[in-house]
Amino acid sequence: MRPSPDSPAAAPLHADRVAHALDSRAAWLVIVAGVVAALHVGKLPPGIPILRAELGLTLVQAGFLLSVMQVAGMLLGALAGLLADRMGLRRTMLLGLGLLALGCALGAMASRVSLLLAARMLEGIGLLLAVLPAPGLIRRLVQGPQALSRLLGAWGAYMPTGAATAMLLGPGLYAALGWRWAWLLLSGLTLCWAVVVWLKVPPDPARSTALPGPGWGGRLRQTLSSSGPWLVALAFCVYSGQWLAVVGFLPTIQTQAGWSLGVAGVLSAAAAGANAIGNLAAGRLLARHWPPGHLLAIGYGAMGLACWIAFSGLVGPVGQFIAVLVFSSVGGLIPGTLFSLAVRLAPSGHTVSTTVGWVQQLSSLGQFAGPPVVAWLVARQGGDWSPAWWFTAFCCAIGLGLAFLLQRRLY
Repeated sequence: MRPSPDSPAAAPLHADRVAHALDSRAAWLVIVAGVVAALHVGKLPPGIPILRAELGLTLVQAGFLLSVMQVAGMLLGALAGLLADRMGLRRTMLLGLGLLALGCALGAMASRVSLLLAARMLEGIGLLLAVLPAPGLIRRLVQGPQALSRLLGAWGAYMPTGAATAMLLGPGLYAALGWRWAWLLLSGLTLCWAVVVWLKVPPDPARSTALPGPGWGGRLRQTLSSSGPWLVALAFCVYSGQWLAVVGFLPTIQTQAGWSLGVAGVLSAAAAGANAIGNLAAGRLLARHWPPGHLLAIGYGAMGLACWIAFSGLVGPVGQFIAVLVFSSVGGLIPGTLFSLAVRLAPSGHTVSTTVGWVQQLSSLGQFAGPPVVAWLVARQGGDWSPAWWFTAFCCAIGLGLAFLLQRRLY
């Protein structure tokens, strides 16, 4: 017989439910913080044609602007994970959001390409510090493996959701306000969300109890001497590089095909946002005990096939767009699965942030290298985008091999 809500026996159960609801709400605030951070990545693609006209950007320079935000993660990911453990996960996220707001404001005032690149690098440091602590924060806030899998799958959607939102709203805001005022508006939004995180997400534990276990060197050695973090990080590297290269240049591809910037922005936002479908699906399928290696294989296989269809010249502009939608949506199974595996395959509970930092480091390497490599291949072909699928085929072949190794590592 179930106790009545007013009975003493029901009081602890009710308190547990309230605490669980509050923890889940705080976890969703952390996820939205990632979306706000990802807006800074997505604001650039619809602005590339404007910046090329105003500042004289070349295509290769535009590729570096797309990828330069990943320099901090590429060089400092694991060390930033150690810093997050030392400083506290919430404090690290707040610092990252603050740096993102500052870098965005400085970029809005840049008058030369070099200054814009420097501002984007500062944003890159902020992006790293804002998103790196999130899986650990979600793990700390949420109880139960199924709820954790679903929320980590939702976290995997932070990048496509934020990027798609910025790509969808960007053209209209740029036309109404100009790109500089639109970036200042985003800077203010980022500061406002930092205040929300500060007020609503529970504080970090006291430092005396937050850092049990080995010190910095021990955590780093423990992480890098384990095969799990390496496999997850490499799998993220070959995914992220091709996704940003294709989706990041999609507005440029579509405007070259004769579509207006507004239409290209909407279609590119749809392609980026479609990635969230796969992320959310991964969380639900993992909660239903689907093998992670199978989800990864489906994601890499679909990305390779769809990109070949999109850029091999077999289809027209509409068919190309549909293929890119499949590329992004089914490919979303990959990050949703890998974020869960990063937490699961961390060598110990003391190395979750360090493991996520290492995954972020190699993910950033892929995002840094992917767009300039594709831009270089396209430039060598005189502006023909067909070589894009050569790069994705190479990445997907490696990804399929890593999916097999990860499945063997788990079972």
